[in-house]
Order: sequence, then C-alpha cells, then structure tokens
Amino acid sequence: MALFKKRTVGKPGEWYYCLEHKKVEEGPECPAKDRFGPYATRGEAEHAMATARERNLQWENDPRWHDAPTGGGTDED
Repeated sequence: MALFKKRTVGKPGEWYYCLEHKKVEEGPECPAKDRFGPYATRGEAEHAMATARERNLQWENDPRWHDAPTGGGTDED
C-alpha cells in the first residue's frame, strides 16, 4: 500500500506559478520542484516572481540573517 497518492488533478481554487513554463496554473499541473504556491488567488500567483524578489531583498537586508560582524574587522582588539 502506498503512503502517498500521486495527485494528478489539482484542487479548484489553488493557484500555482510554474517556474518551468512561466505560467499560472489552477491546481498543480507540474511537479512541486517546478512551482511556487499554492496561492489563494490567480492574481497572487501571477505576481509570484515579484513577491519572491521582494522577500529575497528583505531577507538579504535583515541583520538577523547575517552572522558575520559588519566592518570587515576582527573581534580581537
């Protein structure tokens, strides 16, 4: 008996952005490794790449994600 069923048909109302085909899909049509989502609306899925860019920029500038001290010096004085 299989632990996981392969879902071939997506659920209506679940929207995904396919990274491979660069298109919005209702329900997962492509493999999980090739998509962002699920999103609640088609509009959210259409803006998936912009949302990812904004979040990446926020994370890159978040001091909590940087372990190295700023200034390039050492902690020894």
